[in-house]
Amino acid sequence: MSLSQGCAPIVDGSDSYSYEDNAKLKIDKVEIKNQKNYTCTLTFTLDGTVGSVSESIEAWVNENYSLTPQAPIGSTFSQLCQVFVPCVGNPSVDVLWSDQSDFLMETNPSERVYTSEKLTRSETVPVKGVWMERVLTISKLQEKDYNINYTCHASSARGKSQRYFTLLPTDPDMRLPIGMILGNVAVLFIVSVIIYYLFKVDIVLCFRRMFPVFYTNTDSDGKLYDAYVAYSQPNTEGFSNEVEAFVLHTLPEVLEKACGYKLFIAGRDCMPGMAIVDSVEENIQASRRLLLLYTASTFMRKRLTSSISSNNNNITKSSDSRDSTENSESKKENDRSSNMSFDGGEEIYPDSRQQLERLAAMHRSLLEGSLKVILVELEEITPAQLALSQSRCVT
Repeated sequence: MSLSQGCAPIVDGSDSYSYEDNAKLKIDKVEIKNQKNYTCTLTFTLDGTVGSVSESIEAWVNENYSLTPQAPIGSTFSQLCQVFVPCVGNPSVDVLWSDQSDFLMETNPSERVYTSEKLTRSETVPVKGVWMERVLTISKLQEKDYNINYTCHASSARGKSQRYFTLLPTDPDMRLPIGMILGNVAVLFIVSVIIYYLFKVDIVLCFRRMFPVFYTNTDSDGKLYDAYVAYSQPNTEGFSNEVEAFVLHTLPEVLEKACGYKLFIAGRDCMPGMAIVDSVEENIQASRRLLLLYTASTFMRKRLTSSISSNNNNITKSSDSRDSTENSESKKENDRSSNMSFDGGEEIYPDSRQQLERLAAMHRSLLEGSLKVILVELEEITPAQLALSQSRCVT
């Protein structure tokens, strides 16, 4: 006996075909392509005569599949149970629905959970029989209706069969949660940036204290000070009481006591009797940075009362008085005050120390690269003031 599909013989073990007891054809993993005509040929010998007999059948493939039922809460859900009974006539078969606790016998549509009446319809192709149907309906789904096995039972005197499904809630709409997450991330980022700019110094100092391993240890570089503070000294050009209070009180309170830095402040840490040139050179060399504090008055005289004569390089004092006579005493006084000006009786001298500090800082910063200079502007400088200071430098 041999089997063939169409005109091609079927070989045992080819594709998904196999023979059982040399009389049955088995098809594993049935697919739509298996829907075709199959022919069974029986070869025999009778009284020395070889003959054969064949029979062909047409195989039908019903492609049915289902996924896990899903329904949103509050909606109405219906599930059809279909039972096929191969028979002739009207069979006696019961079709019932049940949940995990009991059979669902209610058929009144006014109830929240009910089943329909059993319906039957005849079928003649490809096999004679009867289809029986019963619909399970759940209106206004509640939380307790989910994750429960609902079972369809079919039973008769010849046996019984059952199938079940589990109702799950629908997948939530992820657009809203994702939008909320992105919105929260954006708000958190904006708040973080604002906090960082408001408390940048405190955050950096806190980080330095918590994770000192990430910062270079400067104890072995031979420097005594973290910063050299350069500012206008008393009775010199550009000096102001506000700057002095900032240098002698505010900076030590914040940088030394709160932050742990060590500063060199001229007038506080200078050695008595030490030459200005030696003091500036040694202490800048012993510092890692230079804090240069300046204001608008740093670049301008307090009162322009002297002028330079290009002919004899003598400094003469100008007077607001219209008296054209100059006595010898005023001339002597003018010569004595060639390097000072008067403003309400206060003597103002050029700040030679700050000039040395600037020159030493420029040399070490620009030429040697061994010093970092930090400019601290204590008040806003207008363009007119800046232009005047530049003209003075050119002159």
